[in-house]
Amino acid sequence: MNSRQEQLRAFDRLLTIMDELRAQCPWDKKQTMQSLRHLTIEETYELGDAILDNDLEEVKKELGDVLLHIVFYAKIGSETKDFDIADVANSICEKLIHRHPHIYGDVKVTDEEDVKRNWENIKLKEGKKSVLEGVPNSLPALVKANRIQEKVAGVGFDWEQPEQVFEKLQEELGELQEEVLKNDADKMEVEFGDVLFSMVNYARFLNINPENALERTNKKFIKRFQYLEQKAKELGKTLQEMTLAEMDVFWEEAKTKK
Repeated sequence: MNSRQEQLRAFDRLLTIMDELRAQCPWDKKQTMQSLRHLTIEETYELGDAILDNDLEEVKKELGDVLLHIVFYAKIGSETKDFDIADVANSICEKLIHRHPHIYGDVKVTDEEDVKRNWENIKLKEGKKSVLEGVPNSLPALVKANRIQEKVAGVGFDWEQPEQVFEKLQEELGELQEEVLKNDADKMEVEFGDVLFSMVNYARFLNINPENALERTNKKFIKRFQYLEQKAKELGKTLQEMTLAEMDVFWEEAKTKK
């Protein structure tokens, strides 16, 4: 691994390149925070994919892309005299010190749950009007549900046992089924949302990240379906020309492939 001096030298190199690109490259000169936003989101998802695939070489590359965006935003901020990369770094340093009194102060904690509770309580003392204020509106719904539940649990609004959450899930499934039988589309959607919210809650109690779990299933389904497509192609058929029974044979085969 690189020494701290080498790490700082590499970061300084990146800052210098950013200065040069901003001054000389037509594309880089044109960018604004607004034009970079959707690209940053895309890079973050690509990093998430690499992490799920446990591809550390790709994780390294995607972290570089995300770091470039951070440096880019800081460069733009410095041009308007609002902030620069030092302000960005110092700001997070101060926040981390303030919110870790068990490390930088005299607060005692026994486990990570104590740390989470302290974190949320400190944020409220900092002037936050709601525990949920830090949950971005634009988060995907599944991720947002998980963050909402983590936030409120941090101040003690939570179930005590996983069994209670599972009972609540079963209750919500029953309510969904009632609306399905009534064929009320609007109420079915409401109850379906309650089921998903309860599922996310149950996942949290099982220490499962629901976003990761669902994405693993997505990847698994894609892999198996593409195996099915390949087998159909080898037979000279389209999927539309195959029966469900024929497709099921290859689907079961796909389950045995790694």
